[in-house]
Amino acid sequence: MAVVVVKCSTLNLLERTSGCARRLGAFNKHSERKEYKNNNSAEIECFFFRFYAFRRQMSAFQGLKKEIRVLEKVFHPKHERFRVKANGLDELSCRFLGANGEQFVIHCNIYESYPCVVPMWFTEADETSVVESVEKIAENQHENAEKLLTKMTKHLIEELCRRQSLDIPHVLEGLESIQIEDDCEDAGSNRDEDDDEILDEEDDNEEYDNYEMGEDTSSQEKKEDLNGISKENFAVLEKLRLNQRDEHLKGTVSGSVQASDRLMKELREVYRSDSFKKGLYHVTLNDDSLYDWMIEILKVDPDSSLHKDLIQLKNKGGKGNITLNMTFTDKFPFEPPFVRVICPVLNAGYVLSGGAICMELLTTQGWSSAYSIESVIVQISATLVKGKARINFKENNKPDAYNMARAQQSFRSLVQIHERNGWFTPPKDEG
Repeated sequence: MAVVVVKCSTLNLLERTSGCARRLGAFNKHSERKEYKNNNSAEIECFFFRFYAFRRQMSAFQGLKKEIRVLEKVFHPKHERFRVKANGLDELSCRFLGANGEQFVIHCNIYESYPCVVPMWFTEADETSVVESVEKIAENQHENAEKLLTKMTKHLIEELCRRQSLDIPHVLEGLESIQIEDDCEDAGSNRDEDDDEILDEEDDNEEYDNYEMGEDTSSQEKKEDLNGISKENFAVLEKLRLNQRDEHLKGTVSGSVQASDRLMKELREVYRSDSFKKGLYHVTLNDDSLYDWMIEILKVDPDSSLHKDLIQLKNKGGKGNITLNMTFTDKFPFEPPFVRVICPVLNAGYVLSGGAICMELLTTQGWSSAYSIESVIVQISATLVKGKARINFKENNKPDAYNMARAQQSFRSLVQIHERNGWFTPPKDEG
């Protein structure tokens, strides 16, 4: 019989962060040391593999924290060219100040497997130089590189300045060598003590979340997350987070980690957006799935014919809004969502048979991983009005007037036509 003696605090901490669904052994909380016994040597090897993987992950977390602290200190809120603000360990919000003083917001999502999984950069800006700079960074990915986040930030700033003919900040020359004193220094010599402290803090929390990197359930961070989000919508995010954790533990994860993380960020930003808060649209998830959104466009241009039709529809006992279905694949954000109209039946407005929508940005050719879902929803709403969409009251009451199969078929045909003939881009003064 093989016997492995492991300090309880270290093993418990390992269990909580490794994503195991079952306990690795039976341990007494009140004992300082216990024996972990197992007849299968493979189980023991698996334990040590997870143990050292956990050590590497903790080391990566500490390195990431230091990187973020350096970036926030160097690119402070009053920096003349670039500013960085961290939202926890998994998100950066950056502002680039252009040649004419305009500010462009750029986001960075950092995944729990950093630096094995490269951070995702995206922007909602319309400025070509900014969008192309962000896409350029995405193309030059170097997994597992030392100080990866710092290097990507440096390259992004250089690219932005180059495309806008601006001087590159001198601080970039030695950015990777900047060091900031950290209270966590010498952590390697005090790891056991650190593990004990973490265990004490988490001892009563049997539902420790290990799905999202850097997820901390302290009241302070929850207050920060709640900023700009109603309690009702925050509860939705919490439910999704717990569902993801349960799926992760059971080994029944749907989609991909990268897509799920990005969709969580997108939903959070939707809840924080002015358009959502002003009641221009509403979002729900089918069966609590991040990959299947139902979007209700509640308000359109009041001077449009579509607005008048929606009022008429509501007076006839209808919903008085436009319902869209938006579905995502596990390759999101590198593939666009598929969007179709559910109801009412519309004529014109770039709506195809079956309910698919004719928009270049919804095709692989026109899509960019930098696009945000909130901006896509607003763009679709504007496109319906611009295309002079009208409700077809005669067809509207027919069951299954729109369905997924017809929508997908008409959309595929549309893409093939435009791949041969190209897309028409209207002048800017036409929207």
